[in-house]
Amino acid sequence: MYQQRNSFRSGSRGRHNRSNSNRSFGHNRSGRGRFQPKQLDPRLFIKPADAVQSEVAPVTSTFSDFKLPKQLVTNLSSMGFDTPTPIQDQALTPILNGHDLIGLADTGTGKTIAFVLPILAKLIKDPAQNALIIAPTRELAVQIKDDIKALSNGLPIKTVLLIGGTGIYRQIQELKRNPHIFIGTPGRLKDLHERGSLNLNNTHTIVLDEMDRMLDMGFVKDITKLLSFLPKERQTLLFSTTIDDRVEGIAHTFMNNPLKISVKTGATAQNVDQDVVHLSGSDKISVLKELLKQQRFQKVLIFGRTKYGVEKLSVTLSQNGFSVGAIHGNKRQSQRQRVLTDFKTDRINILVATDVAARGIDVKDITHVINYDQPDTYADYIHRIGRTGRAGKTGQALTFVE
Repeated sequence: MYQQRNSFRSGSRGRHNRSNSNRSFGHNRSGRGRFQPKQLDPRLFIKPADAVQSEVAPVTSTFSDFKLPKQLVTNLSSMGFDTPTPIQDQALTPILNGHDLIGLADTGTGKTIAFVLPILAKLIKDPAQNALIIAPTRELAVQIKDDIKALSNGLPIKTVLLIGGTGIYRQIQELKRNPHIFIGTPGRLKDLHERGSLNLNNTHTIVLDEMDRMLDMGFVKDITKLLSFLPKERQTLLFSTTIDDRVEGIAHTFMNNPLKISVKTGATAQNVDQDVVHLSGSDKISVLKELLKQQRFQKVLIFGRTKYGVEKLSVTLSQNGFSVGAIHGNKRQSQRQRVLTDFKTDRINILVATDVAARGIDVKDITHVINYDQPDTYADYIHRIGRTGRAGKTGQALTFVE
């Protein structure tokens, strides 16, 4: 029905020249309309998983070694966290000491705890302060809020989630209760500030999470404006998977002699076995269904290009007896969050998503990522497959090629 690892392989495992990984091998396929997206070279999607060779020094400390309030260490232990990850190990001390910091780390490496712990420690010491955390997507903002809730258990720390897709007037009412931590997406934060509901005058800690993603999504003006409203005496923390001139520009303009730490291991790509599925004239949905019936496809994230296509695919799979949900821009935030929760808690084992809706998804134990529709860029591809192969486990990514 379909073929894997065929003519695109060169040698026993068909490695492609990795120097091409940042190039776009786009070309118009014959017979496609002029508005059809370009296709990437399928060789980019073929690479076996490697043993991760980390250049990061091994962590020998525990959370109790840091100057953290006792309640935070207790909460970490109750969550099963005793030893910090490399990004936490290297970032905690300078952040606790008040330095501005640029942290470069792959997704899924625990950077949220690296900035949440110092914020909570600061608020325990001085509850009159505020902190602002800006994230590129609603899903990531929700994830950060959930992490803060768990880490601040037993503490009088109030948070507010300020994202689109939910009622703004309810958020305005929550802001009147004087929360300690604002967590939100750029557009909604800017809207609330312009309405006079979000007062940033006492915000002395700001976190810019997944900065490269926020710039890719066109939020540079909103972020720049929000930063201009903050007190000059503040601590600014910037986390990003990559750093380029745009990120450097934000750092140079709004940060004070930031320390830069990098614990990137390349594990996201190395820990994922990447391959293609050649349709060879076979019906695309039939091939997908045959794959999903296999026992090893335990928890699967499927990417589609359009909101309509994602919804249609989800409905079709559901009608064929699969336990599936979908997230995309046409769904209300409450719907998206419900589906994501179902996926996290194994009520469903298949999630179909668009690129934008899937940014910020942090779900454990995803066994497979399937690119039902090819990504537009190689950067999007790397982001997609980074949802699997986490926490030292090997994941698999399959890309459909017609």
